[in-house]
Amino acid sequence: MTLPAAPRISFEFFPPQSIEASFRLWETLSTLAPLGPEFVSVTYGAGGTTRDLTHDAVKTIHANYGVNVAAHLTCVDATRDETLEIAESYAAAGVNQIVALRGDPPKGANRFEAHPEGFGSSIELIESLASKGNFEIRVGAYPEPHPEADNLQECVDFLKRKVDAGATSAITQFFFEADTFFRFRDACAKAGIDAPIIPGILPVNNWKRVRNFASRCGSVIPKWLDEAYDAAIRDDREELLSTALCSELCTNLLEGGVEDLHFYTLNSPDLTRNVCAALGVTPKTDLAEVA
Repeated sequence: MTLPAAPRISFEFFPPQSIEASFRLWETLSTLAPLGPEFVSVTYGAGGTTRDLTHDAVKTIHANYGVNVAAHLTCVDATRDETLEIAESYAAAGVNQIVALRGDPPKGANRFEAHPEGFGSSIELIESLASKGNFEIRVGAYPEPHPEADNLQECVDFLKRKVDAGATSAITQFFFEADTFFRFRDACAKAGIDAPIIPGILPVNNWKRVRNFASRCGSVIPKWLDEAYDAAIRDDREELLSTALCSELCTNLLEGGVEDLHFYTLNSPDLTRNVCAALGVTPKTDLAEVA
């Protein structure tokens, strides 16, 4: 059997909010940057709570680690002018990739409400960024129904609107079975979406935490997965199971024609690095050459 070629990879980080978290982020970058990612992305906190920290992290990574950086940009709690000013500041610093998102509502709010002078949706943000002509615009995609959507077709249709507005690629929410992505990919192709759709992969560092997150964001948890982690946690084999399952998921995706994988690292590098190694992705340079 011919093994699939090693994938192109990318990583997501979140900005640090303490000195300890800063050391963890830079350790994570030092571990993963030598793997030669196509890009790395840096998130906003819910409700835009880490906006300034995100800006600082994006510019520091771009200046010091020799990797392409895609900065998350949301519509939450900012005017149109403020949001576009942030985008222009990235461009001035040499960062021309944006992950354009509506954004989650602030803590305590049940739903997104646009700023009176802000963007009302991710589509409006994408259109404005696209009109600038100097950004590669990545967007989110949902291979299972978004909590605010009635069905998967709504998610497909909304992604089509994002691509028509100027998005150049999409990164999916995480999922647990390869067929989930393949069904979504087929539905997107049927809808005429021709932009690349990159599967989002979440290596499970802590099943209880990931399970709670999955239940909030609409990711379906197969019964067999719950049972597997119950047994693994009881036998102190959670990390071993996570490495095996994530590697198998990625391999199944590659065998199905996927060429790019985006890893949600949660600023914890070891499991992501081990999965990448299992897929044939190994360090391309020393960090001294990258930094």
